Amino acid sequence: MWYGAGVAESAGKKAYPLRISSDVLDAVQHWAQDELRSVNAQIEYVLRDALRKAGRINSSTPPPPVEGGEDAERS
Repeated sequence: MWYGAGVAESAGKKAYPLRISSDVLDAVQHWAQDELRSVNAQIEYVLRDALRKAGRINSSTPPPPVEGGEDAERS
């Protein structure tokens, strides 16, 4: 959920509003449910994987830890 600039960022993560088509969002929601992730965690996972495959980030760098409630919430 987007809270705006007044909310402190946690664990080095930044809030970013995302405009996404409804069909892509529906597909991501279903995929996230299948993987037992939140939509936000699924989007980050997919982006991180694409960046790793494209050589844009170090593949040996582990992903940041998931915060307690982030994967528990279902979007």
